[in-house]
Amino acid sequence: MLGAMLLAPTAFAQFRLSESGLKLEQTLQLIENLYVDSANTNKLAETAIRSMLSELDPHSVYMNAEEVRAMNEPLEGNFDGIGIAFNMMTDTLYVMEVISGGPSEKVGIRPGDKFILVNDTLISGVKMGNTDVIKKLRGPKGTTVNVKAIRRGVPGMLEFNIVRDKIPIYSIDAAYMADENTGYIRLSRFGATSYNEFTEARDRLKKQGMKDLILDLTGNGGGILQIAGEIVDEFLKRDQMMVYTEGLHQPRFPMKATAKGGLENGNVVVLVDEGSASASEIVAGALQDWDRAVIVGRRTFGKGLVQKQIPLQDNTVIRLTVARYYTPTGRSIQKPYVGGDADSYNKDLIDRYNKGEMLNADSIHFPDSLKYTTLINGRTVYGGGGIMPDYFVPLDTTRIVPYDSTRLLQLPQELLFKGVINRVAIHEVDNHREELLKEYPTVEAFKTGYRVSPRIEASIRSFADGDSIKWDEQQYLTAKEYLHPQLKALIARDLYDSSAYFRIMNDELDIFKAGMQIINDRNRYEGLLKGDKN
Repeated sequence: MLGAMLLAPTAFAQFRLSESGLKLEQTLQLIENLYVDSANTNKLAETAIRSMLSELDPHSVYMNAEEVRAMNEPLEGNFDGIGIAFNMMTDTLYVMEVISGGPSEKVGIRPGDKFILVNDTLISGVKMGNTDVIKKLRGPKGTTVNVKAIRRGVPGMLEFNIVRDKIPIYSIDAAYMADENTGYIRLSRFGATSYNEFTEARDRLKKQGMKDLILDLTGNGGGILQIAGEIVDEFLKRDQMMVYTEGLHQPRFPMKATAKGGLENGNVVVLVDEGSASASEIVAGALQDWDRAVIVGRRTFGKGLVQKQIPLQDNTVIRLTVARYYTPTGRSIQKPYVGGDADSYNKDLIDRYNKGEMLNADSIHFPDSLKYTTLINGRTVYGGGGIMPDYFVPLDTTRIVPYDSTRLLQLPQELLFKGVINRVAIHEVDNHREELLKEYPTVEAFKTGYRVSPRIEASIRSFADGDSIKWDEQQYLTAKEYLHPQLKALIARDLYDSSAYFRIMNDELDIFKAGMQIINDRNRYEGLLKGDKN
């Protein structure tokens, strides 16, 4: 949705059909007037349009009205559903995002999962459109949809029973004081309300003593360009370039900061990973280019194409790529692609993992032609797709033991995928809410004092038996280090709020711990801004 703009249908009067355009029009007329049987020329035209756009780039698409609504809903409001953002690629539903706190997250669905069956109806490989898929996933609050999915690295099919609910569309998953001086804000998307949510969180944390900020953009797939600009504006000084766009038929359009910034002082760390895309990359790139923040994590996704949203006369829409985004130093955010080959484009992250890029910064190589110089300190940064962090944090493979096919643990895999851990958390809170809140009146008290007890471990075993999961005590003991913090965080979320979940889980994550170490070590922070790598 980044940079989407509207062009009225009457504006097409300025365009003249080329020879190839006349050829397409004549073909449709020939079919309509001479073909042996009746033909659905509307369907043929849509097929032709989708096929043409698929030859251009991975982000130029044709959508009908329902597809447009489905695309915009995660950024605009609430709806009844299962709480995912998805894309239909090569006739398969790919989960792009799992809405925090929604029904899908609660049963363990993850970005990257591929839905094969919905209520025993095959939706993969049958050329089912977005509209038809949406109709199968949507439904009144409280009703259940059964989904069978596959996940890379996990054998067999995973089954999820998802209870539809009102999906809350909030941009900020968590905002809290990580220590007496450091605030933490996790932004999950750049939607219509994101800037207001962000400034409210900023003001609240400042009142609690915030001097420095960790901005967590991991997994943030982007959103609205103007919102990204408003948030960047909080950190930069007046007239500093934030981002610019340019294309063959689109003149260079710069966005510059105003004088309104409320976060122009204090140290800033921005957390990013391979799931940080589009608007997230605009924010990270601008703050990196102006030496305003230390970027911590792994190279971002690399989505830097601008789409213009053009309504057609029958209320359908073409989202056509018209320009590219560039950071203030002139770096292109967009990673390489070949036409609209969505398969290769989306396998890029898998290729990065296979090449070792997720585990070792030395596996990442940039040609000298992609070198750029930051605008204050003159340190080297790189273009060529995505934002390369100033401090690299490898993927913590110990956190993904249940999903790693080379070290697959069947029991914890099933406990997570079948929603056992989440149901134990819900059961615990439902049955002991008052006594838990009495013993742990604050999130901090819960964080420091709560431990998963033998009674709750017995509850895990009982729920597993109820789902006919074969128990393996050795596997459970091996996975406790991973399962118990997850369970504790889920209980905290149900007891308090979504911030409580991240307050507990963040302490288990290497990327957050690295960010905290850097922001609390002034010499190290300043050294990284000058180009040091340690």
